[in-house]
Amino acid sequence: MAANYNNSAWFYDRLSRIVYGKALITAQVYLLGFIRPESKILIVGGGTGWILEELAKIHPAGLNVTYVEISTNMISLSQKRQTGQNEVAFINDAVENVKLPPDFDVVITPFLFDNFVDETVDNVFDHLHHLLKPGRLWLNADFQLTGHWWQNVLLKSMFVFFRLLCGIEASRLPAIEKHFDAAGYSVIEDKTFFGDFIVARVYEKA
Repeated sequence: MAANYNNSAWFYDRLSRIVYGKALITAQVYLLGFIRPESKILIVGGGTGWILEELAKIHPAGLNVTYVEISTNMISLSQKRQTGQNEVAFINDAVENVKLPPDFDVVITPFLFDNFVDETVDNVFDHLHHLLKPGRLWLNADFQLTGHWWQNVLLKSMFVFFRLLCGIEASRLPAIEKHFDAAGYSVIEDKTFFGDFIVARVYEKA
């Protein structure tokens, strides 16, 4: 069963702020600073859509955004966001099911891959990899374990909570860096947040 955040849409942002303060938002906003004007952008698993408003603060116009989100409730919230003069197309489906042209300048995956088991990670990564133009940017934010005991406790708690509520597949973090390495991506910039538990990384496709 694919993870679906319908059940948590109404409280998801508030819950994330209680647990992480502004760290999840700050990590994603950091990544948005690398987007150039007039970019064609694919956002996958953008949740409640606040990221669209942050994007519009940086680029009030000129962007072409495709917003893919599996949760109907999350899409509904996202469609109410102020997106400036940017063109935004909303698609309510799992991204691996969506046929799109391979001409994106930017792919954004905010806390996406930690929902999946390895097989799904492979499928989703390969699908997105082929949609991004060579020399363009993949902006990824996710959790990582850096040896602090509390990270494991927090991570396990999250997996149990969201598996029960939203049906996520995963019970551990995927080794996503290996996928980027194998596909020939270069790390342009990265930054960590919340005691190194959150990492925001800018990859460039070969």
